[in-house]
Amino acid sequence: MIRRACADEAGAVRDVVLAAYQRYVVVIGTAPGPMLDDYAARIAADQVWVLEDGGGIAGALVLEDGPDFFLLDNIAVRPDRQGRGIGRRLLDFSEAEAARCGWNTITLYTNALMVENIAIYSARGYVERERRREKGFDRVYMEKRLR
Repeated sequence: MIRRACADEAGAVRDVVLAAYQRYVVVIGTAPGPMLDDYAARIAADQVWVLEDGGGIAGALVLEDGPDFFLLDNIAVRPDRQGRGIGRRLLDFSEAEAARCGWNTITLYTNALMVENIAIYSARGYVERERRREKGFDRVYMEKRLR
């Protein structure tokens, strides 16, 4: 079940994100941006969704319905739950939510050194829009046409 995160779940969401992104600390040489985010504030802004699986939070999303585009800001799946289609379900949900909000495209970004993520998103129909240095990170922005 995918649903909006509740205020008392900020710690659990953060735990999922920390676990999911921990392996990238060595790859990029620092904690990735999602590990530094304020999930209590994100939940208060109605930007966080969670996927429950087996009685706990297995994955989380941060979605921003912004003025210029719909952004999939973060997608994270607990390492012990990876390989079970949870990431695919969260990505499907993100795209459906963008369309539900009236957008024709969805935008996301990933670190340029997270090459496996770029490959996954490319296989899903996302195309690279631009690369830029932002908040100390080299980011690859990608988008997908929904209709």
